[in-house]
Amino acid sequence: SSFLSRHFDPEEKKTPQKVRERATKLSIIISKIHPLPRGFCYQRLLLPAKLTVTRRHSAVTTSKAYLRQTMAVAAMAGGVDSLSDRAAKMKEALLKSQTITENVVSILGSFDSRLSVLETAMRPTQIRTHAIRKAHENIDKTLKAAEVLLAEFDISRQAEAQILRGPHEDLESYLEAIEQLRKNIRFFSSSKGFKSGDAVLDNANTLLAKAISKLEDEFKQLLVSCSKPVEPDRLFECLPESMRPSAGSPANHGDPNGHSEQQNSNAEAASFKPLVMIPPRTVPLLHDLAVHMVQSGHQQQLLKTYRDTRSSVLEESLRKLGVERLSKEDVQKMQWEVLEAKIGNWIHFMRIAVKILFAGERRLCDQIFDGFDSLRDQCFAECTGNNVSMLLSFGEAITKSKRSPEKLFVLLDMYEIMRELHSEIESVFSGKVCAEIRESTLGLTKKLAQTAQETFGDFEEAVEKDATKTAVLDGTVHPLTSYVINYVKFLFDYQSTLNQLFREFETGGETVSQLATVTMRIMQALQTNLDGKSKQYKDQALTHLFLMNNIHYMVRSVRRSEAKDLLGDDWVQRHRRVVQQHANQYKRTGWGKVLFSLLD
Repeated sequence: SSFLSRHFDPEEKKTPQKVRERATKLSIIISKIHPLPRGFCYQRLLLPAKLTVTRRHSAVTTSKAYLRQTMAVAAMAGGVDSLSDRAAKMKEALLKSQTITENVVSILGSFDSRLSVLETAMRPTQIRTHAIRKAHENIDKTLKAAEVLLAEFDISRQAEAQILRGPHEDLESYLEAIEQLRKNIRFFSSSKGFKSGDAVLDNANTLLAKAISKLEDEFKQLLVSCSKPVEPDRLFECLPESMRPSAGSPANHGDPNGHSEQQNSNAEAASFKPLVMIPPRTVPLLHDLAVHMVQSGHQQQLLKTYRDTRSSVLEESLRKLGVERLSKEDVQKMQWEVLEAKIGNWIHFMRIAVKILFAGERRLCDQIFDGFDSLRDQCFAECTGNNVSMLLSFGEAITKSKRSPEKLFVLLDMYEIMRELHSEIESVFSGKVCAEIRESTLGLTKKLAQTAQETFGDFEEAVEKDATKTAVLDGTVHPLTSYVINYVKFLFDYQSTLNQLFREFETGGETVSQLATVTMRIMQALQTNLDGKSKQYKDQALTHLFLMNNIHYMVRSVRRSEAKDLLGDDWVQRHRRVVQQHANQYKRTGWGKVLFSLLD
């Protein structure tokens, strides 16, 4: 209202020209006071003024009603003249105020239409302003995209410079450059709208191929330089103190005369030191190289490089240890003493190879090919397969060679070591790719068990059918008796091994009773053979003396050994009675000759 009072005089004569001037002046003043926002309507600005005019019009109407009431009261009171003058003046003022109000309302009404026209006229300007603002935003986005693109070009140039220098100076920086180049390729592959994108991609892919080729050479050179055959002394240092070979002997745990169940259980529980195949600081570098080669699709080249390098190293390590590939014919030509020593060494070599050498190679594969399980198992299987085959070939040759009773104990020793290493072999040669190696070792174990059992049967038959003509003139213990009894005593050193062997082939029944049955059959075969040999004596007294001495030797040996628990007291008592019977027969026959001489 204050604004209207300054710019619009109610007493001033209003003409169209003056109204237009006032409206123009009003719009200019309003635009300076408050710039127009988008969608603003001038009617909102004039709304308070309209409300003020409306209130004044209402006040005039109220004043008229009040005037009429006042005049009525004055008439009644008798002051008609004075009140009439006042009422006339008031009426005149009210009419004048009403006229002003109507004029202002008319003026403001004209402003509504004019302001609408003004708003319509300014809309194109607002649209252009919005377009300019969007253009600025697009320019900012374009500049940022250009900065990213230029940064990728800078990265590509830096990576190219590092790759061209090669991996020899700084391998870690070389690997980082390859990774940056891969990210660069992924970036331009996803930016299909870039005109020079194909050329950049071709250059980057060519550079990456060269980098991977150099990487293969670096992997091979690094692996070869760090892969050296393991000397026997280093292998022996990984053994427990109790299992290390004595001076001048590559192995001291294969002699059947020194076998014991306690020694075998100690071997299983002993702690073996892990073997370090290559320097630890080199392993992470080999791993990083392998990762980049796999990511580039060069698994086969990586496999071939690792297999050729490590397989020859393992083979040379075994040869230095004393392992050699032997055929059945080679074994057949050996003297028993030489063969027995080689079997003892082979048992020791198997333990070293599986628990130290192959276990160390498995750890190395796991570290270099960490994260690539199938490639890891395949590399390990291919670099150890031929070496395992060379070790097993000696055992295969033994099982195919001619059987003899003295081979039973070395066969049991070989069977024992294979059973001892079974869990270790399953762990070290785990995975589907190593299944053939596991099957070959298990196959040798079964062949050794079968050969030992057949040799056991051959021994029983040989005892029963022994046809040596060696005569004992004085009726004392026959060499066959002492040989068989010592043989049976040795068998009890392998009691748990024999029980396991019987479980391989027997179904039902207890293995203890099976061992007892086999032992009784051997003792019965010996007794049958002694009965036959006793008939070689022409003197009946010597026959009974021979049987008494040999059966007594058998009973006494059983009573002093573990065989007593297995054969039982019944067997001992029964054969003691046999001894007594032959003693009585010897006395009767011998004294009968004396009496017959006296009678003559």
